[in-house]
Amino acid sequence: VIFRFKQTGGLNNVGSVTTSSNSTSYNTSSDYRLKENVVAISDGITRLKTLKPYRFNFKVEPGKTVDGFLAHEVTAVPEAIHGEKDAVETTYYTDGDTIPEGKSVGDVKEENAVLPQSLDYSKLTPLLTAALQEAITKIETLESTVTNLQEKVNTLSTKVAILDGA
Repeated sequence: VIFRFKQTGGLNNVGSVTTSSNSTSYNTSSDYRLKENVVAISDGITRLKTLKPYRFNFKVEPGKTVDGFLAHEVTAVPEAIHGEKDAVETTYYTDGDTIPEGKSVGDVKEENAVLPQSLDYSKLTPLLTAALQEAITKIETLESTVTNLQEKVNTLSTKVAILDGA
């Protein structure tokens, strides 16, 4: 264990960073003993359809295109969003800053500095899994229906061939 995270003022571990000889794991609490009101996700596909994936680049790396979401649009999994949409802050010069001539500690350094929202992509995994399971169930049902219909077509084809030969 490289890092262990505990809830402020509590003794329970809420996450950790661990390593082995060839990997690093970022862990969050998932023990059943810490949970209650556990209910299966039954609307995974419906909620998944509200997600809007995009390809984009960050302004600081114009040459690097990535896939992702806009945090404020991930309403299907609100617990994945951290921060407030369009939040800004004013920052002030403090001891240790390089302070321009005419400015001093306590003066405004930057107004309307962006306080960006962030997204914990790992929180999307349960929804994606539920939606995939729902889709697999639908596919299996459709495959079974197709097989049954194909058997009926074959039976009818055989009967038609017998009647044509009679």
